[in-house]
Amino acid sequence: MHNPGCIVFGVTDFDPAQADLSLASLFAGWALADELQRRLAADGFADARFADGVVFQHLIGGPLTIGALAERLGVTQQAASKSVADLEKRGYLSRAADPADARARLVVLTARGEAVIAAARRLRGEVDAELREALGADRIEAARTLLVDTLHHLGVTPTLRERRVSPPR
Repeated sequence: MHNPGCIVFGVTDFDPAQADLSLASLFAGWALADELQRRLAADGFADARFADGVVFQHLIGGPLTIGALAERLGVTQQAASKSVADLEKRGYLSRAADPADARARLVVLTARGEAVIAAARRLRGEVDAELREALGADRIEAARTLLVDTLHHLGVTPTLRERRVSPPR
């Protein structure tokens, strides 16, 4: 896991029990993301990166042009093309002719791309079930509800519903 004490405070003796909600949820999110990455690697997706999901979320609904993907990601077409090329090289995406515009190419999830998304969903469910067993279903549900309520309160629910999630700036 990341060394949150050094990143946030410049010290190594940070006590997680003293964290406020923002830090506790951030560190828990990092720990859960690291666990998911570990499990994805064990499932044959060692080359999958957490940041890949930022691109995948926009392609779940169907293929997009590089321009449309760049707009959704809030980056230049060159940056989107670079991300797509990397994901193509790793077998998660491909490009196909756009039937509506012979000049355009569509970015498409491959079978491997679909498989890593399915694996991540399954593994998140497994982690959730393990936490419910270890810590109590009521506690996990209360924590989940609190975090969802926090998302509503902060006004980010529409962004999440539109699958336009991006890392913090």
